[in-house]
Amino acid sequence: MKIPRIVLAGTHSGVGKTTLTLGLLAAFRRRGIRVQPFKVGPDYIDPGLHKAAAGVTSHNLDSWMGSTEKVRELFVRRARGMDISLVEGVMGLFDGAKGQGERGSTAQVAKIIESPVVLVFSAQGLARSAAALINGYRSFDPNLQVCGVIANGVGSEGHRQFIKEVLEGELGIPLLGALVKQRDIVMPQRHLGLLPAAENKELDLTLAVLAQLVEEQIDLTKLLILAQQAPELRDSEILPAAKSFNGVRLAVASDEAFNFYYQDSLDYLVELGAELVFFSPLRDTKLPQDVDGIYIGGGFPEQFLPVLSANQLLKQEIVKRKQQAMPVYAECGGFMYLCESITDLAGQSFAGVGLVPARVKMGQRLAALGYVQARLTKTCLLGDPGVILKGHEFHWSTMEDLPAATHIYQLTGGRGKEGRGEGYASKEILASYVHIHFRYNPGAALKFLTACQKYRAWRVNHARI
Repeated sequence: MKIPRIVLAGTHSGVGKTTLTLGLLAAFRRRGIRVQPFKVGPDYIDPGLHKAAAGVTSHNLDSWMGSTEKVRELFVRRARGMDISLVEGVMGLFDGAKGQGERGSTAQVAKIIESPVVLVFSAQGLARSAAALINGYRSFDPNLQVCGVIANGVGSEGHRQFIKEVLEGELGIPLLGALVKQRDIVMPQRHLGLLPAAENKELDLTLAVLAQLVEEQIDLTKLLILAQQAPELRDSEILPAAKSFNGVRLAVASDEAFNFYYQDSLDYLVELGAELVFFSPLRDTKLPQDVDGIYIGGGFPEQFLPVLSANQLLKQEIVKRKQQAMPVYAECGGFMYLCESITDLAGQSFAGVGLVPARVKMGQRLAALGYVQARLTKTCLLGDPGVILKGHEFHWSTMEDLPAATHIYQLTGGRGKEGRGEGYASKEILASYVHIHFRYNPGAALKFLTACQKYRAWRVNHARI
């Protein structure tokens, strides 16, 4: 199968991969080229920005949480039929899960999907040393094809020309573009990374500027040719999931406060037969009608505490539904929202839903970061004791007064003591800082939807009485 594709990787974090990716996506879209974006790793914010730039939903390719077969299947599923697929890497090209070699790295994903790699590097302060840098990356893994480079932060036209002569003359590797440092282009950030697309009111203007810059300084034609030279991929067998949960309606929190979801994770729930009905904890005073479960993902509830806390009607309905034994699953920001209170950095406390017996306190430092294996300690919404789920943590807040007896996970990996307790579970609730991907943890999806299906049967029978 012919699938034109390029992996855009960096020599290290901070070389401008995301900014360049957004410019390329917007430039291709402006030219009428159908471009499918992807993001390596567990990031939520970059895929949202990709969608704004490309007009197409971006998907995560995570070779730590997902198997080689699942990553490849997902890529083929979304990339086929597009003019080009652009995969934004994570961190540096060879950086993966700590102590696990290439697992989870951009390099591993590039090899799984057999994609050429365009390497982005910072040219600031470099002359002929740029050749040594690129040659090192190109030769480190002979199974990887670095087909071109883009220099970011060149100081002048003379600097660009010198870099070009060195790379093409001494290494024979094409310089596809060189971006002059643009001090007037700034992507706004906060503690978890770039500002999400849903909150960035200037994003459309920034994307237009980036598209223009890329069209002027990047050889898009050559980039397309390199993408088209990618080897043919065998057509992965994509088996449709059995729609075992037709009729199940799942209420999914979605607004500026809660938008950290893997799109393919949601897609998998739909493939299993569930109907997703979205609601806003910021604006809606009721849950959607006739729903059988609640899923509250991550996000930035700490940025909207006055509004979330004041929405008493919705909080009361969530409590009422839980008392009726409706399944409630929450991750990270959703976990925080379900707690008794959240204290912001100014020391002001706001009431949460109150279903989790703990208080949340925002911190000035990162509290957790990294891939984790979460071993279930008891039967719950996502599985039985001993089941291991793969997920990711990234948060600045901490839990206070959460009873250890209510923990649902024993975590290994990430930050903290191996085997540490985490999360909260009761018969109807599972809430945790851990983000999971349902397609990469299919047993958890089946267990959760089974609980929702049981609630639906009760709801329907109750309505007949």
